[in-house]
Formats: sequence, C-alpha cells, structure tokens
Amino acid sequence: MPKLTIDDLEIEVPPGTKVIDAAEQLGIMIPRFCYLKELGPAGACRMCAVKFLQGPFKGVQMSCMVDAQDGMVVSTNDPEAVAFRKQVIEWLMLNHPHDCPVCDEGGQCLLQDETVSGGHGLRRYLGRKRTYRDQYLGPFIAHEMNRCIHCYRCSRFYQEYAGYRDLGPLQIADRVYFGRFKDGPLESPFSGNLVDICPTGVYTDKTARFRVRHWDLERAPSLCIHCSLGCHTVANARYREVVRIEGRSSGKVNAGFLCDRGRFGFGYAAHPERPRNAKIAAQNVPMSAAVREAGRRLLEIRESSGAEAIAVLGSGRSCLETLGMVQHLSRVGKWTAPDFFENPQMERKVKAIVSQLDARLAVSLRDVEKADCILAIGVDPVNEAPMLALAMRQAFRKDAKVVVVDPRPIFLPMRFEHLAVSSARIETLLQVLLQVLRQTDLAAPPAPLPQPIQLSEGLLSEVAFDSSVQAQFHALVETLVGSRNPVILCGSGVVGESVSSLAADCAEVLQNAKGKGGIFYVLPSANAFGAALLASSPEHSFLDTVEGIENGTIQALVVVESDPLRHFPDGPRLQAALTKLQFLLVLDYLPSETVRRADIFLPTCTLFEVGGSFINQQGRLQAAEKVHAVGTPIHQATDEAMRSARGEEGGGKHPPRMYDLGIPGGEPKAAWEVLDALMEALVPVAEGTWREDPWEVLKQEIPLLASWNGRGYPADGLHVVPEKRPGAAVALPLETEAHTSPSEASLQLLLVDWTFGTEELSQYAAVMRQVEGEPFLCMHPQDAERCGLAHGDALEVRLEEGSIRASLKVRENMACGVMVLPRHGRIQWQELRNLSGRVPFECIQKISTDTQVIEDLR
Repeated sequence: MPKLTIDDLEIEVPPGTKVIDAAEQLGIMIPRFCYLKELGPAGACRMCAVKFLQGPFKGVQMSCMVDAQDGMVVSTNDPEAVAFRKQVIEWLMLNHPHDCPVCDEGGQCLLQDETVSGGHGLRRYLGRKRTYRDQYLGPFIAHEMNRCIHCYRCSRFYQEYAGYRDLGPLQIADRVYFGRFKDGPLESPFSGNLVDICPTGVYTDKTARFRVRHWDLERAPSLCIHCSLGCHTVANARYREVVRIEGRSSGKVNAGFLCDRGRFGFGYAAHPERPRNAKIAAQNVPMSAAVREAGRRLLEIRESSGAEAIAVLGSGRSCLETLGMVQHLSRVGKWTAPDFFENPQMERKVKAIVSQLDARLAVSLRDVEKADCILAIGVDPVNEAPMLALAMRQAFRKDAKVVVVDPRPIFLPMRFEHLAVSSARIETLLQVLLQVLRQTDLAAPPAPLPQPIQLSEGLLSEVAFDSSVQAQFHALVETLVGSRNPVILCGSGVVGESVSSLAADCAEVLQNAKGKGGIFYVLPSANAFGAALLASSPEHSFLDTVEGIENGTIQALVVVESDPLRHFPDGPRLQAALTKLQFLLVLDYLPSETVRRADIFLPTCTLFEVGGSFINQQGRLQAAEKVHAVGTPIHQATDEAMRSARGEEGGGKHPPRMYDLGIPGGEPKAAWEVLDALMEALVPVAEGTWREDPWEVLKQEIPLLASWNGRGYPADGLHVVPEKRPGAAVALPLETEAHTSPSEASLQLLLVDWTFGTEELSQYAAVMRQVEGEPFLCMHPQDAERCGLAHGDALEVRLEEGSIRASLKVRENMACGVMVLPRHGRIQWQELRNLSGRVPFECIQKISTDTQVIEDLR
C-alpha cells in the first residue's frame, strides 16, 4: 500500500485513495466544493489545491484528482497553495449575490465558510454580476441559480449517481445553467438530495423555506420509517416541530442520501388534526383518568367473559420497545395472543422471510452496491423501497447485470432485463432456477452454457413459458453462473408464500459456490422484522381475531399504533365486526378512522419525540434518538381555536401570552409507557409484573437480544439474525396451471405500493398530496383490448359490495392476465373484498368521460 506524507504526518492508504481522502483520514480537511466521495472526483472547482513537494507530481495540483502514491510529500498550507485557493474564492465571489441574510443556506453554507476562512472580505471587481432566471422545480426544491458556483455536484448526482436526465447543465462557459429545459417538477424521487449536496443555496428545502436557521435547530440522529430499509437520517426540529430531515451516512445502510418520501414525509408528526388529548367517548379527559377507566373496563370484560375475550393489535410502524410491551401485556394478562400484522397473508410471508435469514446470507444495502449480478424477484424497488433502486444503480454503474422477475410495469433508472411473468408463475420459474443451479458447476471458471439449457424433463417447456421467457431465462442462468458476487432481491407484496424460501435456497447455493453474495428482502413496514420475531403464535392471525369478534368470543380490542380499517383487506367486514365490540381502546398519534371509532383513546408520541429501536429488513437493530420535546408546535398552539378557548385575542405565530406549568399538547407519552401504565391499572402492584423496563421485556420475548441492554448502539447498529439458517426449504411440486389463456375472461388483481400516495405515514404530509398523482390501474395492451378499453379511460371496478374508480394506464412492460392497482389513499380499495382472486371483465366498466366525472375522480 502506498505510504505518503501530508503536512509532516505519514499515512499508509489502500491503492486508489485520493490525496484529499488520505488527508481527511489524518484529520486534515482540505477545502473543497465539487468533491464528494460518493460522486468521485471532478476537478471543477479548483478549491482543493495543494502543493506536491516530492513524488511523481510536482507543484500545485488538485488533491481530488491525484491518487496517493508511495513517497509523496504534500503540503496543504504551502504559501503558493494557500494563495491559489484564496484566488479561487475571489473568482467565485465575482458573481455571487450578497444575499446571506435571506438565504436559507446561511449558517451551513460551504462557500460562506471558505470565504471567511480564506480572508476574502473586499470586493475589487466593479463590473455587473451575472444573473439568471430561476425555475419552478416542484413542491420540494426551491431554485436560486444566481448563487451557483458551477461545482457540478447537482448534475453529477442527478444524472450519473441517480440516473435521471431531466436536470443538468445547459449553455456554456461562465453562462452554464443548471436546470431543466422548461419549468416543471423534477422527475427523480431522489431530488431532495440536491439540498444536501449543494455547497451554496442554489437548491433549498422549499418545505422549510424562510422558517429556520441552522443554529436554531434541535438536531439528533434518527431513522426513516417509511419503508423497511431503515435509512439513517438527521432530524431537525424547532419549537416542538420537525422542520427538516437530512441524510446521514452509514457504512451498512444508506450513503448519506434519502428518497423524497423519507425526506419530506414527516408531516404526520405535526399534522393539524393530530389527536393530542386522551378521550373517553370523544370527550377530552386527563390521561391518567382515561388509563384508569380503560383498565376498569378491561377488568370488567375479563371478569365477565374471561381473559381471552381481550385481543391486541400492534403494527410494524411501532418501535421495538412498544412491540415488546404489547407482547408482554398480553402474556401477563393472559389475553389472546397479540397480532402485529393487519393482513394475515402478509404476516405469513414475513414470518417465512425472517425464518430464512441468517447473518451469513443477509446482505446490506451497501453490499448491493458492490454486486456484479442482481436478480430482483417480485420487488419494485422505486415504489416499494426507493433507496434500493439507488443502490442497484451504483452496482449497474460498475457493470453489474440487473434482471427483474415481476408482473408489474417496473421502472428502474438503469438498463435491466425484465421477465414479466405472473405472480403464480414466479414460483415455478424459481424452482426451475434452483434445479439448474444445483446441477451446474458454479465454482468452475465462467463458460458459455450449452444451447438449449438441458433441464430435467424439459421443465420450462412443460409449464408452457413462451420462447421469449425461455431465452431470457437462459441468459439469466448464464449471468448467475458467470458472476462473482451475485445478490438476490426478494419482495413480499406480489409473490407467493414459498417464494422467499426458494429465493433463499438459490442465494445459498450461489454463496456456497462463490463465497460472496446473499439475499436482500423487502418487507412491508419499518419494523416488520421485529414484529415477526415477536409473533409468538404461528397459527394465529388478525383474521382469527376478526372472526372472534364476529362470533362473540372477543369482546375488547386494544389497537396500538395501527389502523386496521386502512390495512385489513376486507374493509366492510371489519367495519361490521367493530360495531359488535363491547370495548375498543386505541393508542396512536395519527388522526385515523380507527382513532375516531375508539371508545377510549390514549395519545402516543412519534419517533421524533421519544426515539426508539427498529429492526430493518436485513435484521439490523438500529436506534433513533429523541429530537424535541412533546407538545403542540408553537404556531399551532396559537391558532384560533386555542385562543378562543383561552379567551385570548390577537394573532400571529407568537407563543400564548399566559403562564402555565404545562406544555400545550404535552399529554402524549411513548406507547410503551402508556401500556406500562395500563398494566399498572390491570395488575396489582404486589404481583410485581408491572413497571417493566422495555429492554428487560424484550430480552424475555426475543432470545437474540438477551445480551443487549438497549444503550450505546454502534454507528451501524447490530445484526440480530441467527448465525445459521434453520434449514433449507423443500421445493414444492411445479405448478402448471397459473397461465391465463385467451378464453379466460378475468384478470388477477394485484394491490401494490407506489412511491407517493400509498405509504401510510407520508400520506399525512400536506406536501405529499401535491406529488401523489391521481388513482390509476395498469393493464397490458392485450388485456385492455380484450376489455374494450384504451389508455386514459376512466374506469369503475366493482366487486361484491364495493367499487373503486381510477384511470387506466396501458403498459407493455408488464405481464398479461394481471391488473395492477396501487393502494392509493384517495380510493377505498379495501371495499373490493376480493383482493387475492380474479376480476371478471364484466366487473371492469368504462365510465363517462364527462368533466364532472373526471373531477370526481380527483
């Protein structure tokens, strides 16, 4: 490894390390504007100049462009290098506007810092400054092009790193303009990263514009809980309200970048209708009184109907401490086993996934970036876990081959092979792939496979895959055999329950042969992994609870940070069942329909107010810290309703002018604390089973956490999956029926997630409603023709007791025989009731294109 000297300090670094990075390892920060380690060198700003005294390079050079070599002697504070950097600052300030007092970047502006540290305080240039016209770039990003210093960070991230082309450099010379050909929202779901990487204030967070300065913020490391990846973030709050989310780099998860859903979807925490007071029969009461009354009513039901007449429902958006307390409360009270998934089918899938994962097989998001072959099975990265698509993009940039097996119209910001086969036939394809991998010498040097692939009994032909799929399958096998570091991605939404096991078997065969690679699952929620670990009863599901309510064996339901009326796949049935309950107790922080139906409601805190632990899809235990105090944001605390209630006059955003010992809206507590208080109301103190430390509870419930105390997390969290898989799955017999023939007058309905408009928490953010679009469903052109429909038609789908309206999008890049419907928040998809079955053509009707009808759809 090369050894060099920087400012009289010796260091040995791996080959290929840039001098600027070597200096940083020594604690020497060489000034820079254009350089970011994730984006690589550009040499555009000329700010990282240093002087090379010895070695193959001599004189002033750009440290971001030179690889460290043996024998180099570098000076960062040589007078010639310092003078050069000072001159660069003066060049950049020739045209820069002096608008720091009104610039949102003030206080965290790299140009501001370097100008001050470089000693530039006098303007010698007397000419006119260059000016530009700003553009509208959508609801997330504000554009101030006059502040640009032409570092090219934005275009390098947007076009090269993220793979989108609608923003970039235009014009030439000192008139280079970074923007779009015309005004309009940015297409990339990663556009918010422009705010973080811009060294000046060209791109600023529009949602926080003119609201806060950097030094006014309360900041703490946090986690994104809008999908199962668990990306690391920094949450920024002021006056009891989160105002901005920034990316935080992790060695095993995200590289400091975030998707727009994770960056701007925090509005649920300060939603104007967020319930902050305990309620009994919709009347505000003190929290302690509500807890006592809830305990009394639960005790009455236990005495009259037995302990098993009480059921509990949690969810994967709760922290691990809350899930553990839900399990413990049910166990101590001898209630019915708790449920953590509203959808029974999804619960079985997640449990199967968790049982198939071990520390050797599980790969991280950063490991995906290093793969040379990626096979995605039943996963739509951009819509289900956007940062996964960004990781795949980085692997593709290093010449990785990407193959997707999925029935949906998949889009990725890269070239990829798409095997568009139906959900049922994915399982068949995987079984064939597993047989081929087991029969092939994967450890041998890559060599072309024989044509055609010699499969026992001609399995592909046996199940009637068409010739194009067979050709794609052959190419996939060749790619996997020739790879050195293959990674398999597996979803949980549109695939069958056995697919996760088959995918794990394929990954294990590849890893055993090649020594690298593994599997990367995508789960339905932030803490679905932890919920599956705590789901003690393998046979019980929320469907059993609903049936118990219907037949009268369940009299009380405790719902903890969950909205079953949103997630349960049979909405009308659940609504009817809830009317039969004797008692419904709800703990939550969202203004959901379930909260509105509660007999007693107890408010809980968000992640930003109390912190919490989560286990991501890889089995990585991570923690978020508390960011701000519990309470109503000050600007909400002075609204008209509160001022009227307190007899105040006046307006504005000033805090209430009155003395009070309490914080307005400060009643919510962490959900696990509320459950702990409820346990105290239910169980006598003498029994000593209440007032539990949540981590002591978790150690009892999850053996993998027995040695962990819940404090002092490593930067990248802890891997809590077993060291070895319980055992390989047994392949099921091949299914040959899952093919839609032209004579079948029905389509399989697939309910899916979309980047914006379907995820629960982000839907409560006002800015997200501007980008979520209108409800739609997708069909293959052949299916649309058979139904007599065309792209853009307004449709009504009616099944049994419910119906939905949406517009039609015809897509060629999807499987025949399926209809894809995102779970858009503006449609009552739960009322269709036939979600896992097929939709007859006669149930899909084109409705009038009258203007009023289209307006109703919106």
